[in-house]
Parts: sequence; C-alpha cells; structure tokens
Amino acid sequence: MYAAMAKTKSAKKANRAASRKRVFNVRRKKDAKDTFKDVSKLIASKNAADAAKSLPALYKALDKASKNGTIKKNTASRIKSRITKRVAAIAK
Repeated sequence: MYAAMAKTKSAKKANRAASRKRVFNVRRKKDAKDTFKDVSKLIASKNAADAAKSLPALYKALDKASKNGTIKKNTASRIKSRITKRVAAIAK
C-alpha cells in the first residue's frame, strides 16, 4: 500500500496507527468474506440444514466487522438479510 511520505511527527504517528488498524480490518473483512463463501457454497449444493447451522457464524463475523466500522452497519444488515432469504428459499 502506497502512502505519501509523512513529514510531521503527528502524520508519522497517524501512518503507524493506520498500518496497525489495517491489519485488524483486513482480518475481520476476510473472516466475513470466507464465512459468506462457505454459506453460499452450502446454498449452491442445496444443503439447507448445514447452511442454516452456519448462519450464526456469518452473523457473528459481520457484526464484528460492522461494530468497529470495517464495513458499514447497513451493509452487514443487507448481507444478512439476503443470505437468510436464500437459505429460507432452499429450506422449502
């Protein structure tokens, strides 16, 4: 990731903080994406029972990501709503 060379002391400190936060944000976002992919694969294979069992893990990952602002709150809600609707559709 390219960032302009910081000149002032406060800018250097801000860069260090951003670098630390980036690690956490990337990890949280990756957890949410990986869990979403797992649930999507279960939905694609028409495995309603396992998909429903893995929904709480997805909710947890999305809630953690939205809690600290890695993703927006409404984005997390939208993803949860759509995936739940897909699970309910194959459960019928």
